[in-house]
Amino acid sequence: MQSPLFTHAEQQSQDRYFLQNPQMLRVALTGSDDVLALKGAMVAFQGLIDFDGEYDWSGRNRSSEATGETLELMRCSGQGTVYLANMAQYVHLVDIDHDGMTVDSSYVLALDSSLHTEIIEVDSQYGISGTGKYQLNISGRGKVALMTSGPPLMMRVTPETFVNVDADAIVAWSTPLRVQMQSQTYSSSITRRRGSTGEGWELSFLGQGFALVQPSEVMPPQNAELGEGLRGQFGNSGRNQNNRWT
Repeated sequence: MQSPLFTHAEQQSQDRYFLQNPQMLRVALTGSDDVLALKGAMVAFQGLIDFDGEYDWSGRNRSSEATGETLELMRCSGQGTVYLANMAQYVHLVDIDHDGMTVDSSYVLALDSSLHTEIIEVDSQYGISGTGKYQLNISGRGKVALMTSGPPLMMRVTPETFVNVDADAIVAWSTPLRVQMQSQTYSSSITRRRGSTGEGWELSFLGQGFALVQPSEVMPPQNAELGEGLRGQFGNSGRNQNNRWT
């Protein structure tokens, strides 16, 4: 059999984490180094790999009910190679160091099992809930694979350069940054997203570090259901339809 498809054959690498292509991650397991991956993200594997779909990160059951910030993970263990992807989103590898990284858990594809995770609350003078309110802090030393809807923008934050990002477009940022949620709306109703402009809640960053932004304010639908209606178009949460709160 002959086909141009064979140009997409497996890429060879000695690295533990390797991008098979911009939208697929390859992880090599040696039997003593488990990796935690987004539930259902496995698209292929080779060798003797076990998947434990019941793994809960520390504090999840206690915190997720109150905050809505969850990280649905499976533990991948054994010897071989596993390929991970999610709805053809772009995959990016990040080395976590002592500064740590704060991320919306929706954008985590995989991470080293040795890393520590905990929920943190973003300062909000309005006390709202939703995108940007609660986030996941990742600390320790290891790698994290993040996902974005399209090629992202990495913005540098310095004491001289303040950065503001739409709360629906932010993916991750340096943990040491000072963050505040705000909305510069002049509408009398705070639930109306910045009047008729279509813009809404922002995260304001100050300090020294980075902010990772994706070129989309709406995630691809998660757990979409067949048929018409909100569940078919936006997934089982029905959130963020037409870039507004529901």
